[in-house]
Amino acid sequence: MQQSVISTAIQQSAKVIGKTWPLYSFVTSNPLSGYEKSHFNEAVLKANKYLQATVFPKPAVFREAIQSGEIEIKILSDLLVENQLHETPAFYLNQMKNESSEKLNANHELDSIMAKWLAAFMDEGLAEWQMPGKKKGFYTAWRKLAAFDSSLKIKNTNDIPKTSTEALTEVLKDFSAEQYEEVFTQHLAALPGWTGYINYRTEVASNWQKEYPIDLEQYLAVRLWIAKSKNIPLLENKALEKSDQDAQIKYVWLKAWEKSWQKKMVQTINATPISENKSSRPNAQLVFCIDTRSELIRRHIEAQGNYETYGYAGFFGIAMDYTNLEDDITRKSCPPIVGSAYQVSEIAEVGQQEKMTAYKKKNEVSRFKEYFLKRMKNMLPSTFGFVEISGLFYGFSLIGRTLSSGFLYRSKQKNKNSFEKIAAPKIQCTGNHTEDIPLADKVAIVKSAFDLTGWKNFAPLVIFAGHGSHTANNPFGSSLDCGACAASPGRHNARMLAKLANLNEVREVLSKEHHLTIPSHTVFIGAEHNTTTDEIEIFDTAVPDSHQQKLQELKNSLKIAQETATKDRLGVENSVSLAEKKANDWGETRPEWGLAKNAGFIVAPRAITKSSNLHSRCFLHSYDWEKDITGKALEGIMQGPMVVTQWINNHYYFATVDNKTFGGGTKITHNITGKFGVVQGNGGDLKMGLPLQSLCETDSKMYHQPLRLSVLINAPLPRIIDILSRNENLKSLLDNEWIYLLVMDPTDNSKIRKYEKDLNWSYFEDNNKKKSRLKNLTKSQN
Repeated sequence: MQQSVISTAIQQSAKVIGKTWPLYSFVTSNPLSGYEKSHFNEAVLKANKYLQATVFPKPAVFREAIQSGEIEIKILSDLLVENQLHETPAFYLNQMKNESSEKLNANHELDSIMAKWLAAFMDEGLAEWQMPGKKKGFYTAWRKLAAFDSSLKIKNTNDIPKTSTEALTEVLKDFSAEQYEEVFTQHLAALPGWTGYINYRTEVASNWQKEYPIDLEQYLAVRLWIAKSKNIPLLENKALEKSDQDAQIKYVWLKAWEKSWQKKMVQTINATPISENKSSRPNAQLVFCIDTRSELIRRHIEAQGNYETYGYAGFFGIAMDYTNLEDDITRKSCPPIVGSAYQVSEIAEVGQQEKMTAYKKKNEVSRFKEYFLKRMKNMLPSTFGFVEISGLFYGFSLIGRTLSSGFLYRSKQKNKNSFEKIAAPKIQCTGNHTEDIPLADKVAIVKSAFDLTGWKNFAPLVIFAGHGSHTANNPFGSSLDCGACAASPGRHNARMLAKLANLNEVREVLSKEHHLTIPSHTVFIGAEHNTTTDEIEIFDTAVPDSHQQKLQELKNSLKIAQETATKDRLGVENSVSLAEKKANDWGETRPEWGLAKNAGFIVAPRAITKSSNLHSRCFLHSYDWEKDITGKALEGIMQGPMVVTQWINNHYYFATVDNKTFGGGTKITHNITGKFGVVQGNGGDLKMGLPLQSLCETDSKMYHQPLRLSVLINAPLPRIIDILSRNENLKSLLDNEWIYLLVMDPTDNSKIRKYEKDLNWSYFEDNNKKKSRLKNLTKSQN
């Protein structure tokens, strides 16, 4: 009975923490995801109370936004009055308090002790000497070694309870069961980075977790037992750092900023005519990830000729794990919220077995060299001698990488021997080592891609372009890769989809059973968009001779698009060279901006946004409501990509408003711990979010604008009402204001309506002219 009460209390208290993702698969996610069933306001106030976090933009940020015109005075003034705040905007700006999360935790000593033990236990191969007894779990391993920690002053290990449950029962004997949740919440919130990583390991069930188990119960048992032994109070009188009035004022200002952005987004789209060329078949079609960085390159490719682009979640509908030929490591390559159904690896192309064998052998030698160098650096007998011998070499290497980073990047790219030239992806069901997956699965994967994007016809060349980034000396490098692929590059999914779509048997079933005819002259090709340099690499080894001229024309156009896109983004003439330099400069703190400034998610045909410059602020998912007769495609987009983009958006929001608590702090003082995370300086809490340099131009001037996600969907309103009424989780995100939803109804003169609450809607108030409200619209009424 006691175990059940404790487990329930831990589960409830864990809402205060999110997940801290490891550096090698760093996924941006909502740090307050545990509170998503609560209203945004309630959630942030709990974060303010337990994490001592700043939860709204600072007064200086609001002042900058209103001075630059990002917040419209009229919109702000109307919202203030609507909320019974009758003074001027300037008055309330002066009333705002400057919050600070720089306070030293009252339990700083306890936090330091726990961080030390967690770093030792959770190490994933960085430490040369591993903590003994890890296989028996965190609590047991700590218990056996606790007597050797002088800061704990434990004389006899037998004084410590044998199990974590016994330890918690003993330390909580003076508390009522009703107090357990508050005790646990306070102590989980004390180190949200570390406890978030425990959360991640237990939910993902990684190999490290299976080998060396740790969970929140073991963590709490160790922490609370140490606290009691050192006479540290287990329960503090936690009070809100923020007043109700201050929270209300800042929330109104935030909503005014978001409403101003929505108006600007809608005006940008409406200001340009719908552009749709139906007179000719495009020379090529390119499918990019919905990532905000794709919006820029899509505009510049379309400007080069008769090209059509689409937006589709970058894992290309294949829920897979991928085994990389370069390091033989298997990683997830689909959204974190999706279970992996398939396993993809590489096999030699026909006639390439000899080259494949040589490639693998070369990789083995390279991996041994890395292992040998690491051993030489870390082993005590060789450390000093290694430094003396290798110092000159590393010195020249650093000088070269500093002065000629761009040249070295171009040289490496020119001479690289990528395995895509000799290998083809092979797909199997997870846990099943049969040669291939069923034909029905292959057909479903390909069909889903065309259903979700509203595909109408096929060009001779169809390019599936995943995306990845290229950076040097960047612990957070994976955060710049594809979030839909669990922070892996999307090239592997793109190649896999292209291979499946090229299969004759797949095309036959699509034509006979699903009335989807792919012309025999259409060739599908995998590619990768490098978001740091805007280069697009096409993996074209299987393209027939008949398509080589068209392919070369496309490559020439993509080269020009790279030049114009990087110039647009970086604002200099020699932009490609600068982008390549930033990609390979080991001292570059900001190789690219990633998804900074994301604020919108548009689900619509490309024709609606094609002539608009959205300045890389919107996720773009292709969708044609007329081809989605049942509404299943739209429901899939709302259940998947819309939820994931909300994760991304909220990560950027919270990491911007309080980088110390929710972000990564400055890169300048980062130290990698355990191969999976970073700490600031010589220890402390694990950093859970993006570093300062990914969000701000300077330490005090922001770049990302902390706004919640505004979703615009082009579809009949009754269809969306039907989807929301059947998906309580989506309705909850809207009702609790984690997301805004605007609907452009093509069956009603493309009028835009805004979701209010409980399936209530209002006309979107463009130019601040209020129109009649629509209440409780139902499918039958429309």
